Amino acid sequence: MRGLLDPKMDFVFKNIFGSEKHPNILISFLNATLKPKDLITEVEIKNTDLNKGYIEDKFSRLDVKATTSNNEIINIEIQLKNEYNMIKRSLYYWSKLYSEQLNEGEDYSVLKRTICINILNFKYLKTRMFHSVYRMKEIHTNEELSDIQEIHFIEIPKLEDGSDEKDMLVAWIEFLKNPESEKVRSLEMSVDEIREAKDELIKMSNDDTQRELYEMRAKTLRDKISALNEAERKGIKKGREEGRKEGRKEGRKEGIEEGEKNKAIKIAKSLINLGLDKESIAKSTGLDLCEVEKLMN
Repeated sequence: MRGLLDPKMDFVFKNIFGSEKHPNILISFLNATLKPKDLITEVEIKNTDLNKGYIEDKFSRLDVKATTSNNEIINIEIQLKNEYNMIKRSLYYWSKLYSEQLNEGEDYSVLKRTICINILNFKYLKTRMFHSVYRMKEIHTNEELSDIQEIHFIEIPKLEDGSDEKDMLVAWIEFLKNPESEKVRSLEMSVDEIREAKDELIKMSNDDTQRELYEMRAKTLRDKISALNEAERKGIKKGREEGRKEGRKEGRKEGIEEGEKNKAIKIAKSLINLGLDKESIAKSTGLDLCEVEKLMN
């Protein structure tokens, strides 16, 4: 058997977690992440289309969007590369999901709880926890304004070895980290949804068409990452060049200022020899009164 495809690749993740054929996988993942009082029992997956155009478009978002039996709108996005904009990007995307619920003339009461889940294959936030949850709260009393907005960050590299695999979110992150590990093989024996996800991953990995699409998507993302890295390098280089230019400019400015100061001092000494009072000398040369007094002593 050929090696398994990486489930962290957005194309693969979407096929496993965003498939109408396997709703129990998404339900299990959402219950593990959100830990709701009333468990999610059904999901309606919204964006199931995955044509070649999407896969080859490096700017497309291959995310998973769904509504739940708890009357929530959920969006899940997985990111392999740090683009340094996840917080603003997530807030912007959340606001779109939230505002697009209303048609003209509809009442605000129809707005549903809206949740964005960001799965990151890099460390991003300052916290040591691998799973962080944010809502709107009063900054002094910590009183929650509303739970209608919720943004999750799951940072895969922060999951520590030896974490409790009985926690289903830990189990799912272990699957994403390395689906061929002993931990996942053990989980397959006890968790139906993990086994279902692993079976789907094996099926995809052994399908020549799916593997070809995977390679296309991997190349697209590699090209995007290369472009980001190149832009980053150019930005650093430009910053250094601008810094050197600014330094030279500042040096010239300081040199001119130093020359003018020396010239003023020379004139002031001549005026002192002529017997002018210190106020007149300061006014004529632009020197401070205290500087003139020092020259006179």
